[in-house]
Amino acid sequence: MDWLSILEIFLSIALVLSTALTVFIITLPEQYSNFKPRVVLDSDFTDPDHKDPGRSGHAYFQSHKDADGTLRCPTSVQIVVLGDIGRSPRMQYHALSIAGHGGKVSLVGYVDSDVHPDIQASKFIDVVPIARFPPALQTENKILFLLLAPLKVLHQILSLYIALSYNTPASKWMLVQNPPSIPTLAVAQVICFFRKTKLVIDWHNFGYSILALRLGSTHPLVRLSHWYEGFFCRNATAHFAVSHAMCKVLLSKWNTRALPLHDRPPMQFQPLSALQRTYFLHKLPETSSHAADILAKKTRLLVSSTSWTADEDFSLLLGALVTYAKLSLAQPLPKISLIITGKGPQKAHYLAKIAHLTNTNQLPNVTILTAWLTPSDYASLLGSADLGISLHTSSSGVDLPMKVVDMFGAGLPVAGWSKFEAWSELVREGGNGRGFGSEEGVVKVLEELFGTGGEVELAKLKEGAVREGEKRWEGEWMPVAGKLFGLT
Repeated sequence: MDWLSILEIFLSIALVLSTALTVFIITLPEQYSNFKPRVVLDSDFTDPDHKDPGRSGHAYFQSHKDADGTLRCPTSVQIVVLGDIGRSPRMQYHALSIAGHGGKVSLVGYVDSDVHPDIQASKFIDVVPIARFPPALQTENKILFLLLAPLKVLHQILSLYIALSYNTPASKWMLVQNPPSIPTLAVAQVICFFRKTKLVIDWHNFGYSILALRLGSTHPLVRLSHWYEGFFCRNATAHFAVSHAMCKVLLSKWNTRALPLHDRPPMQFQPLSALQRTYFLHKLPETSSHAADILAKKTRLLVSSTSWTADEDFSLLLGALVTYAKLSLAQPLPKISLIITGKGPQKAHYLAKIAHLTNTNQLPNVTILTAWLTPSDYASLLGSADLGISLHTSSSGVDLPMKVVDMFGAGLPVAGWSKFEAWSELVREGGNGRGFGSEEGVVKVLEELFGTGGEVELAKLKEGAVREGEKRWEGEWMPVAGKLFGLT
């Protein structure tokens, strides 16, 4: 090959790269500017919005608009959930709190289930869907998962980039839920750099620790994920974390300082009066047939909420209920009705187990049902139950189950897996709940609370749960996140 041919090749490569760079520069998304804040106009509100001004935001608009009839929002936030928005309550609460104080929100994520009705009603919140990876390519098989993982990541990168760059206006802040970390943190960093947006990471857990549940802690991809998470979190403007224990780990592991922002229940979770409880138990299909027995304490109502993932071992609870069922034939123990709410990948597996145990008569005096409820019915179910069950084992040891927070909001005491560091930040043993670390531990708790003399302790735990539930999301959020976003 002569020098002329080599020169032609290099010129061709340079032309391609130059063209690609030109296209990239031309298609760069709009940058955020303090001189161009996002606005809300009176024309954004419809007649139904005027009739419900609190939820729609029209009341805030009317009291804060300028003389020209425009409300300028100095705080604007892209909230990013690489998951189902409807099953991401904490991020929805962030959106509602920001909107409630006059901030403009673009809530970006998958829309697989209904979002909070107040989000749908608010004109300060725009829900921006992103495309799902095709369900036909989803798998639980470890080998296929590894083969399809790069394709899934590429699809997520493209979907996120388009949603955050072109389907949403430039915002002052971007609040990202972590995990999932890959590819969210990297894409967020790139978008924030080009759009002059400030990045805030909301740490719910560690992505690498969840991946380790599937692949093992020594797998190369888990180690890569650990490095990736630490590398791409460093340039964020600020961080929130769900526990003090997580803040300590972030500081020691990656020298990242996070603000503790504990989950607290929103106002929809409230203790029920006796009349409200009676009405709901008779109304709900899952409890209507034995509502009288629940009210008479002949049957105890248990509730557990789950996403049916590997960090919740329901076989432990099922085994404990089999033992309890045997004991109830020889001891004065009440019947148990357990309602499990939620959706997730392992649901079919456990439904098959439950059916087998029921069909083989291993659960006398125990009924197990599953349900997918509206937010209002779920809140009422928690307020009607006798005991909440949490099987969250924490892949990292420092995250906390939000379901327990909601249970406390409804005045429901909790029995849960307690063998991880952050548990004591939320549950006080013998004060508002009970912990266990084995199948035998679950049986012991159920016997002690539902057996002879257990009524006194159960009432004490309920009083503690009600007191804990008095700590609400808005009171926790405003001094931390509200202050950071300039909404105080």
